[in-house]
Amino acid sequence: MTIAAVAAPQQLVTFRLADDQFAVDILAVERVLRYSAPAALPNLPKWIDGVIEHNEHVVPVIDLRTRFGLPRLPPRPEHRILVLAVGDDLLGVTVDSVHEVMSVAAEDIAAPPALFRGLNADYLRGLVYGEGSLIIFLDVSRVLTSSELIELTSTTASHG
Repeated sequence: MTIAAVAAPQQLVTFRLADDQFAVDILAVERVLRYSAPAALPNLPKWIDGVIEHNEHVVPVIDLRTRFGLPRLPPRPEHRILVLAVGDDLLGVTVDSVHEVMSVAAEDIAAPPALFRGLNADYLRGLVYGEGSLIIFLDVSRVLTSSELIELTSTTASHG
């Protein structure tokens, strides 16, 4: 008799952008911070808010709304910055609000279509269908291309 290995449930941190609920793997989340305006830097794309200092590191912060083609909002009390580990780098992403940590079985994560609500599937690890809800599971390593991440980290490091 063979015993099939059962994959452990995946822990996801869920957050909201506009009317959609998103999630990232909890293992990629370094910290959830209350929103504080990042220090602006010159000559960066409009979706980059600037930089913050976190644990003696200069961390670039991107506005996930504008990165995904949504309108920018003025800061609100419920806004948060998720500090994410992307490879050896830290990246802050501004989100509308953070909701919860949830467990999801691997079989409950559906493969994303090539294009979903204007988002290229390259950004996505999958879709999680829940009780009357849909959660868009982001791949944090692909929110920026490798060349964008290199440019961003070198630019922010030169200002740190």
